[in-house]
Amino acid sequence: MSSVISQPLRPLYTAGQTGEIDRRTVASGIEGFALMQRAAAGAWQHLRARWPEARSVSVLCGGGNNGGDGYVIAALAAQAGLSVQCLALKPMGELEGDAARAAAMARAAGAPVEEWQDDAALHGEAVVDAMLGTGLAGDVRGAYRQAIDAINRAGKPTLAVDIPSGLAADTGALLGVAVRADATVTFIADKLGLYTGRAPDHTGEVMFCPLGVDARAFDDIVPRGVLLSASRLAEAFAPRRRTAHKGDMGHVLVLGGAPGMGGAALIATQAAARLGAGKVSLATAPEHVGASLIRCPEVMAHGVCGGADLAGLVEQSDVLVVGPGIGQGAFGQAVLAAALESDRPLVVDADALNLLAARFTAERRDSWVLTPHPGEAGRLLGITAAEVEADRPAAAEALRRRYGGTIVLKGAGTLVAGPGGLGVCPYGNPGMASGGMGDALAGMLGALAGQRGMNDDSVRLGVLIHALAADMAARDHGERGLLASDLASCARRLINPGSDSLPSRYSLSSRY
Repeated sequence: MSSVISQPLRPLYTAGQTGEIDRRTVASGIEGFALMQRAAAGAWQHLRARWPEARSVSVLCGGGNNGGDGYVIAALAAQAGLSVQCLALKPMGELEGDAARAAAMARAAGAPVEEWQDDAALHGEAVVDAMLGTGLAGDVRGAYRQAIDAINRAGKPTLAVDIPSGLAADTGALLGVAVRADATVTFIADKLGLYTGRAPDHTGEVMFCPLGVDARAFDDIVPRGVLLSASRLAEAFAPRRRTAHKGDMGHVLVLGGAPGMGGAALIATQAAARLGAGKVSLATAPEHVGASLIRCPEVMAHGVCGGADLAGLVEQSDVLVVGPGIGQGAFGQAVLAAALESDRPLVVDADALNLLAARFTAERRDSWVLTPHPGEAGRLLGITAAEVEADRPAAAEALRRRYGGTIVLKGAGTLVAGPGGLGVCPYGNPGMASGGMGDALAGMLGALAGQRGMNDDSVRLGVLIHALAADMAARDHGERGLLASDLASCARRLINPGSDSLPSRYSLSSRY
């Protein structure tokens, strides 16, 4: 099976890169105010399509181009016959350039502009956040913080223009406080910070409007990352050759399950089997072998007591998954040491990561994938989980520089940092906040590495399938009570050509 996927992914940019693309676009002959009008028209169309019953709107405008977009939206709303409350966070007399021109346009259209007051009430049935754009640095303060709090307290349908005010465009971190929008319309170039970190709590549905600008045309501006897409699954999982046999599909060996900790390894092995591995073996504490045979008899379970029992098993395998349930005691240390002595590709998860940070600090290799959550990532880097979350992209790339290989930084908007750059997964749901989800992912990654090789595409596909399987399971039975064991059967449906089970919101015409 080919390990190369040709379909391009949507590029993601930083705030600085987006500003440079905007500047060059204007320099090429497109007037800045014309771009502002295009942006406002796009946002207005989405607002009307999403909340067609709204007969009034509150538009909160800042002082820059983001505020200018808001003033043009207010003008369009007034022209359409809506009652408009337009609140200026920056005094009208201090506006300059296109923002001042847009404010005059709003007034000319019959949208009265009022300066923000601390006790201002939002009267509109829908709210437009056009206060702070992508250039915000530092925590939100003063009137802007008060306005954000007012929007969030109001609980009304809210559209964010370009980015929710208070969300960091490059990282998805909160700058003190941020608007909780129901939808976000972003322009010119899509932004990395809309899809990771705290962003999912604040963006709502994300819609990208390029405004006729092709960011890719500026080929000297290298995107910060790419947005992973469910549309890649059909290309990646073409039908197998009719003569394929299990030897073609990889032999995955899961090393895990210290005494009394067998469940994680069983989850990983079943996930590997359901993702199409030709053979799956398990090296675990002897007491867990019976449970493995009952749960999934196709898995070849072996009882081991330490590293000396592993040599033959490792030699027979194509890829190792080490970490699920190994613990940090003598069993885990021996198992990880045996894995690190081999030349097999590795998927390193759970307590194997903690042992790597504490006892195997000199390790670095290209043929492995590390799958930390923020706490584990912090231990690997010698920083706190909060520092990891403050700049997830930087943390993922720091891990890759330190340890090599490919890094999967789990969490909302999982990041994949590998030789091909940074990938961001926009799928997944809060039901995944339960034990064993990481073990399922580790097994899936092992299965794909065995079939496709240990490379960027294998890891990105594994992350995609894991998140989409969780979304499918949540769609069928709800988020609460979602178990890691539920993902294996959903993942199998996703990777089989012709399956009609892919949720419609992940079609080629999806919001991403």
